[in-house]
Amino acid sequence: MKYFPRNLNVFDDMFDGFWPREATYTGSVMKTDVYEKDGYYNLDIELPGYKKEDVQMDLVDGYLNIKAAHNVTNEEKDAKGNLIRSERSFGSCSRSFYVGENIKAEDVKAKFDNGILNIVMPSKEQKSIETKQTVTIE
Repeated sequence: MKYFPRNLNVFDDMFDGFWPREATYTGSVMKTDVYEKDGYYNLDIELPGYKKEDVQMDLVDGYLNIKAAHNVTNEEKDAKGNLIRSERSFGSCSRSFYVGENIKAEDVKAKFDNGILNIVMPSKEQKSIETKQTVTIE
């Protein structure tokens, strides 16, 4: 008879190896807190190292799609202008949340402050909208 130890967490082990280890440790996954308050959903998404200009949000067929991408180039030169060191890095991440086909872009309020993207939208259903809409980030 085969049995599982008591300290086995089935959900942790189920997804082991599903995402690359680097994604977990480098922070390339958007860590998100979702909560409901006073008839609104609130999402707090961590995007350290990104600027407001690096983030794009769209509503498509009931999905709120969030994408962030940035390029960083650092160069050091000596007194004569000769290149001593050059470093480049590129980072990107994205996430989608199903919010329902009744949410319009003007219903979604987004604010970016100190690496945190805060999104607020109504939790009540409204009339159906089926077109792609861009959401403005304050």
